[in-house]
Amino acid sequence: MADPSPPVVNVLRAPRADRSRALHAGAWWLWALGLATAASRTTNPLLLALVVAVAGYVVAARRTDAPWSRSYGAFLRLGFAVLVIRLAFAVLLGSPVPGTHVVVTLPEVPLPGWAQGVRIGGRVTAEGLVFALRDGMKLAALLVCVGAANALANPARLLKSLPGALYEAGVAAVVAMTFAPHLVADVARLRAARRLRGRDDRGVRALLQVGLPVLEGALERSVALAAAMDARGYGRTAHVPPGVRRATAALTVGGLLGVCAGTYALLSASGGRYGLPVLLLGLAAALAGLRLGGRRSVRTRYRPDPWGPRAWLVSASGAAVGALMIAATRLDPAPLDPPAFPLTAPTLPVWPAVSLLLGLLPAFVAPSPASAGAKEAAR
Repeated sequence: MADPSPPVVNVLRAPRADRSRALHAGAWWLWALGLATAASRTTNPLLLALVVAVAGYVVAARRTDAPWSRSYGAFLRLGFAVLVIRLAFAVLLGSPVPGTHVVVTLPEVPLPGWAQGVRIGGRVTAEGLVFALRDGMKLAALLVCVGAANALANPARLLKSLPGALYEAGVAAVVAMTFAPHLVADVARLRAARRLRGRDDRGVRALLQVGLPVLEGALERSVALAAAMDARGYGRTAHVPPGVRRATAALTVGGLLGVCAGTYALLSASGGRYGLPVLLLGLAAALAGLRLGGRRSVRTRYRPDPWGPRAWLVSASGAAVGALMIAATRLDPAPLDPPAFPLTAPTLPVWPAVSLLLGLLPAFVAPSPASAGAKEAAR
């Protein structure tokens, strides 16, 4: 006999991510940019490690099995390579930070007089290594934040959400991202065919023999795609008065310059006062220019991605992390940028660390990826 009691439904649990309930790709990028802003405001290795840990936890909790989700490991390796290169430069070329704790003394190469201020070899101090380590960790954390956005956001759906003024650029990027995996698959298929025939698949000669069929297949796909796009009316534009075109160009270019100047001011230590107003004005001008430029595009958008409450929560968590870290640099900047000389152990400031933990919110509110068991049950 069946149990008459109704099933208990956990309404607080994040829904499974499918096409209708997937999080907007722009929300992931806003969250990642907030974490990157926080990472750019500090050189404290403990806080930078916390940024990487927050990004990694969210990626592990909400990453799907899509092809672009595998890029996070590549960004981790790239960040580690940047850290190693930065330390190698500090060892070979020296550091601008003075130091008294000598780790090793390398043979120094004598340089001419016009290269004054540059040295190769010489003393390697612990203070210089700590300074290089913090700089390398800062850049590595920025790369990890960008890698998290690449692993979580669907690039095709993000480009589909672009305004009409960027439609042609978005289509070109989508085509390039679609054709690149085909080229890799063609190379792997042809190399496997050569191995089955007992031929060598390595070396310059094998690369030339494989490259010609790959280019031929890419050309055939390009011609077929061009014919399909022409049949669907791609490239047709509406008539826009010359005054509107000039206003669109002026607003777009001026707005983008304002966004760049405001972003640079926010990321630097000296432009914190005027950075936010310039960024907001530039963003408003750029959006107005893109809005006017969208009049040339005569197209409709099929099944646009919704921007729901969960997207607002994810993007707001990243914005809150960046804003709180900027506020912390103004109130108490010493723990966020500990000096390398004299050599002291870094401390973990409480409030900046708590603000970074707000970046974990997407791991609980974003739609969770469907597991293999759930897919089988749905079938």
